[in-house]
Amino acid sequence: MRTTPEALMLFAAGFGTRMGELTRNRPKPLVEVAGRPLLDHALDLVRAAGMGRIVANTHYLGAQIEEHLAGSEVLISDESDEILETGGGLRKALPLLGAGPVFTLNTDAIWTGPNVIQTLRAAWDPNRMDALLALIPPGNAVGHRGSGDFSCDPEGRLSRGPGHVYSGAQIVNPAGIETIPGKSFSLNLLWDRMISQGRLFGVVHSGGWCDVGRPESIPLAEAMMG
Repeated sequence: MRTTPEALMLFAAGFGTRMGELTRNRPKPLVEVAGRPLLDHALDLVRAAGMGRIVANTHYLGAQIEEHLAGSEVLISDESDEILETGGGLRKALPLLGAGPVFTLNTDAIWTGPNVIQTLRAAWDPNRMDALLALIPPGNAVGHRGSGDFSCDPEGRLSRGPGHVYSGAQIVNPAGIETIPGKSFSLNLLWDRMISQGRLFGVVHSGGWCDVGRPESIPLAEAMMG
């Protein structure tokens, strides 16, 4: 089993309800920022990092995403029958991703600066970690509302509480995910297990990041991109 992740999952199945009219007839990953779909911005990061295998899950208006990705290297994990949330979606995609730790990346953010996937790869230590989350300092979290998600100790170990914002990018070892009950569940359940074992860690992204979850965040992201 590999211990250095070579596969990545793009989370692309959500309803995008906060986008309002922009997602009435199209899925959120196809909403455009600077003239290109959010999904393509995410794929730029993934391809630049040289990922060996890429999987995207689909649910809401998933046929549009499949059509957009047709002919590319991206494999599709079809969740059209039932929305599975992040945890259930990852579990269903594991046969496509392969054994061992994987990257996951949300498709509703814009990044600048160092490639976050390469930052995660450089900081990953499977001997100490079951997951490594890319974090954003609260003052740098453009478009984000809230007081932060995780506190971080001097070694990078995470606990729940106001502090850094989870960016939507991580490396996670899905071992044990099969024991979580139910088909639909959040990855927070797996993270809570890791917190209790002292094996959830974070690394801070030093570049720009914008949460493109609402229409008003689109011009913020475009301004950040310059």
